[in-house]
Amino acid sequence: MASIRTTAQRLSKKSPSDVVILSAVRSPVTRAFKGGFRNAFPEDILGPVMQAAVQRAKVAPSDVQDVLIGNVLAELGFAKTGRMCLNHSGFPNSTTFHTVNRQCSSSLQAVTHISHAIMAGQIEVGLAGGVESMSRNYKATRGIPQDLSPRLKESQVQSASDCILPMGLTSEKVAKIFGIGREAQDNFAHESQRRASIARKEGWFDGEIVPIETVNEEEGNVTREVVAKDDGIRDGLSLEKLSSMKPAFGVGGCSTAGNSSQISDGASATILARRSWAESHGLTPLGRFIRTQVSGCDPSLMGISPIYAIPALLKQTGVELKDVDIIELNEAFASQTIYCIDKLGLDEEKVNPWGGAIALGHPTGATGTRQLATLMAGLTKTDGEVGIVSMCASTGLGVASLFVRE
Repeated sequence: MASIRTTAQRLSKKSPSDVVILSAVRSPVTRAFKGGFRNAFPEDILGPVMQAAVQRAKVAPSDVQDVLIGNVLAELGFAKTGRMCLNHSGFPNSTTFHTVNRQCSSSLQAVTHISHAIMAGQIEVGLAGGVESMSRNYKATRGIPQDLSPRLKESQVQSASDCILPMGLTSEKVAKIFGIGREAQDNFAHESQRRASIARKEGWFDGEIVPIETVNEEEGNVTREVVAKDDGIRDGLSLEKLSSMKPAFGVGGCSTAGNSSQISDGASATILARRSWAESHGLTPLGRFIRTQVSGCDPSLMGISPIYAIPALLKQTGVELKDVDIIELNEAFASQTIYCIDKLGLDEEKVNPWGGAIALGHPTGATGTRQLATLMAGLTKTDGEVGIVSMCASTGLGVASLFVRE
C-alpha cells in the first residue's frame, strides 16, 4: 500500500485549520422509472440521508451552519423544496441552505465550496451533498433547454453549439476519434458489473448506505418499502447479453444501455468541519479534504476532461499517481472511461474497485458525494490513505478532488 509520507509528506501533517470529514453516507442508488425510488420526490430521498450524516458524525443539527446540495434537474433548482426538506428533517432555521449545479460534478462541487467556506473562516461545520430524482425530472428536460436565445441558436461558434450536444453523441465521438470499439466497451461494462455485484453480495456498501422507507401508490394500492440496496447492479450479466444490446444513440454506434451509466435516483451527504472544532468536541475524523481542480475541454469531447483535471490536481498537491490508493472515476460511458484510464496510465485495479456508474447508476446531482462515501469506506476497508474522486461533466468540464484518510 502506498504511503503519502514518502513522496507527499506535507499531506500527512495535521493542522487545526484542516477541513476534516466527519461522515460520508448515501442512499441506495436505484433505477429511474422502475427502481425503489421511482415514486419518491427528491426530498424524500435526501432528508433521511442528511439526518444520517449528522447522526453518524455525532454532531447536532444545530451545529451545521450551512448546507449546500448539488442538483441538476429538479424544478426551480431545488432551492425552495430543499430548504423545506432541511427544516422538515430537524435542522433549525439558523442552518442556511443553498444549491449548486455543475452538472455531473454538482455534489463534488458542493464539497469543495463548503470546504472553502471552512478554510476562509466563514463557517466551522457544514453539510455538502446532492440529490437527483431522474424518475421525476429527466424525461421533462433530458438536459436540453426548452427555450434558447435566438442568438445562441444561430451561433457560428462550434464549441457553443456543442454545449447542448446530447451526452450519448459525445460518447460516440470519443469512441470514433480514439478508436475505442464496441468489444472494449462491453468488456469494461462487464467488469464494472462484476465488481459491483461482488461488493453488494459481500456487504461492502452496507456501511455507507442509509436505508430509506418509501411509499408507493400504484393502481389504487398503497405499499411501504424499505430500500436498502442498490438495485441497478445486474448479477450474472453476461458478455453475450451486453453484446446483444442495440446502440442507444444511432445506428452503427457503440454506446448502449449496457455500457453507459444508468439513469438513476439517489442522494448523498457528508459532514465537513474545521479540525480545531472537531477536536474541541471530541470527534474523530474519517479523513480530510485536500484540494479540488477543475479543467475545461472541447464540449463535444466532454468525457475526456478528467485527463486534464487529474494531472492538474496532482501537480497542485505534489502527489504522484503511484501514491494514490483508490480512484473513484465516474463511468459516464465506457468509451470515455477507457480513454481516461489509458491516457493517464491508471492502474485499473485502483479505479472503481467496487464498480462504477455503469453498474451502480448515476443520479447526476448526487454522484460526487456518492463516490466520496464509497471512497472513504473503501480506504478504511483496505487500509489505504490517499484517494481521488473525479468525473467529466456536461459542456466539457473535468473535476478532480483529493482526499486523505486518517
